[in-house]
Amino acid sequence: MPAQTSLSAPADGPTRATRALAVALLAALIALCLGWELWWAPTGRGTLAIKVLPLLPTLPGLLRLRMYTYRWLSLLVWLYAAEGLVRIGSETGLGARLAGAEVLLAVGLFAACVAHVRWRLKHATPAPAST
Repeated sequence: MPAQTSLSAPADGPTRATRALAVALLAALIALCLGWELWWAPTGRGTLAIKVLPLLPTLPGLLRLRMYTYRWLSLLVWLYAAEGLVRIGSETGLGARLAGAEVLLAVGLFAACVAHVRWRLKHATPAPAST
């Protein structure tokens, strides 16, 4: 039977730093998507602002250092990167610049999540054997 590892969140510097970076980038991505669709360069009636809804439940998980949340958020953000890349090519002016910012924030959030997960897995302690 393979040894299990404990993924309890250590309170070390890299864990806190990657969490802070991920939370800041997530908040910036949410703010960008809302501002873009509601005020700065809305598409239609601003109904595309609902695209932030999948991001909202991730915030508590990031703050609680839930490894599962970091993992699935690292996959989810690629939808936002893809949307930004499509809109860079289809929009002009402010819309294209906002799309570029969305891509940068999504890729940065991916990198922060991956760094957090890798650090935690690298420094996981073996769980005690059960009898």
